[in-house]
Amino acid sequence: MSGSIDRLAPPHSGSTAFINAHIVDPTADADYRGAVLISDGKIADFGPNLFASGAPYGIQSVDCHGLCLAPGLVDTRVHTGEPGEEHKETLESAGAAAAVGGITSLVLLPDTEPPFDDASLIEFVARRARQIKLTNMYAYGALTVGLEGKELAEIGLLAESGALAFTDADHAVGNAQVLRRALYYAKAFDALIVHLPQEPTLSGGHMTSGETATRLGLAGVPPLAEVMMVERDIRLAEMTGGRLHLTKISTAESVAAVAAAKARGLRITCDTAAPYFALNELAVGDYRTFGKLVPPLRAERDRLAVVAGLRDGTIDAIVSDHRPQDQDSKRVPFAQAEPGGIGLETLLPISLELVHNRELTLPQLFQRLASTPARLFGLPGGRLAKGAPADLVVFDPDLAWRVERTELWSKTKNTPFDERPVQGRVMATIVAGRTIYRDHAFAATANAA
Repeated sequence: MSGSIDRLAPPHSGSTAFINAHIVDPTADADYRGAVLISDGKIADFGPNLFASGAPYGIQSVDCHGLCLAPGLVDTRVHTGEPGEEHKETLESAGAAAAVGGITSLVLLPDTEPPFDDASLIEFVARRARQIKLTNMYAYGALTVGLEGKELAEIGLLAESGALAFTDADHAVGNAQVLRRALYYAKAFDALIVHLPQEPTLSGGHMTSGETATRLGLAGVPPLAEVMMVERDIRLAEMTGGRLHLTKISTAESVAAVAAAKARGLRITCDTAAPYFALNELAVGDYRTFGKLVPPLRAERDRLAVVAGLRDGTIDAIVSDHRPQDQDSKRVPFAQAEPGGIGLETLLPISLELVHNRELTLPQLFQRLASTPARLFGLPGGRLAKGAPADLVVFDPDLAWRVERTELWSKTKNTPFDERPVQGRVMATIVAGRTIYRDHAFAATANAA
């Protein structure tokens, strides 16, 4: 992408006004022409009438020329290779890719080598984030020791060290008693348990079951493997009263089960990842390993159900599920390929398809991408409010371009959206008042007073 990263960008010593912007305010469910004033790394003021006749003398101003200005994205499902597999992705390369994608806060999955089942590793992430000086970075704590699903990790100690929530990443906890204990134990800390609903003994295939899997001769994963676990987890949450967040919902039956649980008033929330509302099983094509994901891409009816779940609010949030894999992991026969795709830089343009297709409004989209995930995980960003962190994204929602994996900033290039035409491009990313990414086109047109 044509832009520059500046991880050492200092905050402006005074105040900065972003004027002539199309403000997207997810909390107020509104969008309008207006301005945002930043001071000391925080939002000092914003609104439709602010600086209507231009910023006053002495205030640095950035003319957005009608581009959208919104809270920065909050991505709660990001895998990196650091520590252990830095050749796939480092925290610094992930931070740069997130900045290019308009993501101002990341929550890092614990399935590194070693996994985040020790407090020192939670502290390591916080220390590295301070050194890198790009996006805000937070860490999950492991739910079980070694992500093995057998013995609970020290949830209390991990929470004290700054773990935002607890998960075993893409390792589903097959033992219901273990998850029951986790929900009970986490309740004492009001901690959030995040679980991938995939019944382990039914999830050993390579793509979703059906005609395409049969034609390609690949072992299938039945959609039932997901909804069985969704229904079990809902029952466990009902039994314990714990907070449960189901991640990467991908089937019609799962959307229906979550909707029913919410209607009963249970403390259930969920997310989906961009591939599950933008792609279906046909993206696997002729053994295209970039389309091998966990859970697998589903049938078109499931994709449409996920879109409907986002539209009616059954699905609370959208995540990238960024999972870098190197060439040795993907340039192999489909059955041997590691699952996963990168998604930091494509999260916003792919999600904007929901707006262009009139499934969501811009404020509704940013509820799923920013304000709701921030609220669920107790993060300070994701909203426009006086005194809130000045974590913002400037973007052109209509700019057409094509995803070219070789041009992405991520260290590895395994995107399932390679060569996809998209609309929407990040022009600038601001974290705590610092502009850490600026597209060259925006840099040329934004005028400082």
